[in-house]
Amino acid sequence: MQDKYKHIGPVYDFLSNLYSGKSIQDCKTAMLDANNVKPGDRILIAGVGHGRDALRAAQLGADVTVVDLSETMLRKFRELLESEAPELSVRTIHDDIMNIDEHESYDMVVANFFLNVFDEPRMVEVLRHLISLGKPRAQLVVGDFIYPTGNILARLFKKAYWYTAVFIFWLFTNNAFHQVYNYPEHLENLGLEIRDKKRFSLLNINCYWSILAEKRG
Repeated sequence: MQDKYKHIGPVYDFLSNLYSGKSIQDCKTAMLDANNVKPGDRILIAGVGHGRDALRAAQLGADVTVVDLSETMLRKFRELLESEAPELSVRTIHDDIMNIDEHESYDMVVANFFLNVFDEPRMVEVLRHLISLGKPRAQLVVGDFIYPTGNILARLFKKAYWYTAVFIFWLFTNNAFHQVYNYPEHLENLGLEIRDKKRFSLLNINCYWSILAEKRG
């Protein structure tokens, strides 16, 4: 399997913090707290990155599985786990998320800064698959760039900010080049109910959000 993140993966967290301060990291862990995660919950994280969200879930006592097509990202996550929480055990799967067939197996499915690598038709297909992996009443968490709203200057800033990032990842990883997705709309169109949204800012402008949705029973 080709590792598109072989070169950018080792500096992924550095670039993330340079680009957003700590907003991206805060966004990734926003919904992973004691209110939403109970000991023993089965949680699947698609596209682990360097894995701060997976680490947080495991520290809360969840049974965590991470899936990533990039061996570089999985290696960085294992290094994080070994250095900060060697006592924790997290299942890692090196594969395409679409090959995971554990339907209705998870209490929570997390897709942080993952769905944006796909063009829109493929993104909807992947999102539908992620929903299928959750149990009835499972929670689905999506953290990503916020859909541009507000006055014209705020919208222009958010779009320029997004297109800077999408261009870099298109250039270095061949990810899809597309507009910002309206994730709450897509989640509702696929039958989920939005339970919570948390927003994260840069220069006092909301640039990211974490969305918690629930699958219907």
